[in-house]
Amino acid sequence: MPKVTKQTRDSRVRLIRSMKSSNTSCARLGIIALLFFTAGVSQSNASATLLLEEPYGHLGAFTQTGHAAVYLDRVCADTPTVLRRCADGETGVVISRYDKVGGYDWLAIPLIPYLYAVQSPEDIPLFANPKLVAFLRDQYRRKYLEEIAPDDKDNNGEPPEGNWTQLIGSAYDRTIYGFEIQTSETQDDNFIREYNSRPNRSRFNLLTRNCADFARGVINFYYPKTLHRNLFADAGITTPKQMARLIVKFGGRHPELEPSSFVIPQVPGSVLRSTPVHGVVESVLKSKKYMLTIAILHPVVAGCLLAGYMGVDRFDPAKHAMVMDSGPSLAPPLASAERRSYADQLHLLARLDPQLKIKRIQKAWESLQQDGEPELDPEGRPMLKMRVGNDSVDVGVARDNILSTPAPPALTGELLAARLHEELKRGDAPKASQTEVNSDWDMLQQVLPQQAKLQ
Repeated sequence: MPKVTKQTRDSRVRLIRSMKSSNTSCARLGIIALLFFTAGVSQSNASATLLLEEPYGHLGAFTQTGHAAVYLDRVCADTPTVLRRCADGETGVVISRYDKVGGYDWLAIPLIPYLYAVQSPEDIPLFANPKLVAFLRDQYRRKYLEEIAPDDKDNNGEPPEGNWTQLIGSAYDRTIYGFEIQTSETQDDNFIREYNSRPNRSRFNLLTRNCADFARGVINFYYPKTLHRNLFADAGITTPKQMARLIVKFGGRHPELEPSSFVIPQVPGSVLRSTPVHGVVESVLKSKKYMLTIAILHPVVAGCLLAGYMGVDRFDPAKHAMVMDSGPSLAPPLASAERRSYADQLHLLARLDPQLKIKRIQKAWESLQQDGEPELDPEGRPMLKMRVGNDSVDVGVARDNILSTPAPPALTGELLAARLHEELKRGDAPKASQTEVNSDWDMLQQVLPQQAKLQ
């Protein structure tokens, strides 16, 4: 299990206390791998974490409700469809409902692969582009998911199309929020027995049997009648944000379950950024084209939607949240003053080294990565083979190989500066932990020419 530092423990205590003192305590819905990153908790003191995942891509522009899943840190799986108790050293699974994936209703994936499509924290990329993400997903699929997502026989064995990509590498596509509550050994054993015995056949329906409905069923199995739909704010549809809001309220009423929350930032890179998660009515109200049409054609309906939305307390999933880093552990987010200080130093570096000018970094970020071909190094960690002039060089993209591959220091520095630039951006949710930014800054200093280093 990952380490929990004294700083992390103290921060969690402060977080729990702040949640106890607030009725609307920091709604964190995205049940993502809570204890794997909360680390250091024994198997006799396990948890269930609701993961609230931001929307992305074309579907995210249409419906902003996102995705819901549940992370169980004492429940593991022999296969994605057969659950069992975890052995020592295992970190549990993320379980969720998917549409048209292998004909199953639910699938369970180990935490790190679910987030990053790799098997260990040492292999997690510092940055990613669409080609690297597709490569890592396909590598994992060929090893562990061939039965669920077999090669496309009509396309020379290429990866199949479909929603199987949602099973692995979720943190490349979106920011994820996790909300944890404790569970008991008896509850976990009952859950394993019950879900292994149920028919596991796809019954997905966007309106009545979606991913949030499944997450609701899992949490209610542990704590009956905890989660439910909201007739007014979501038109009776179960949404991930409503589930997160309710689990935060439930945790506030039951401090003995040691509720806590955290955020898993989207991996920096040229993959499109995810967008804030909303409920059904909230999505309509915040979409000008939809709301304007409804207001003109059906003003009464528009008024009802507004009334339903105003009747629901505002929920911020990032409020008071810790940040999961690649340690893996939970750490405090970067404070505003620290963020500004690092940003100022990055600008100063750009004056000392023209390679690090912010405008150049922003333009080069996508081209640098899209020109590279993803591969694995001898230890199985991801890297990019890139053209530098007339030469082809290997560029490490994981924390453990970015400084050991023969890439020119200037290229490595540019990539690290681009990652820092992304981490230091303002946003609704933290983009990096204090620990991660410190580590990234130290690596950047190691590859800078002597005249560009800050004393």
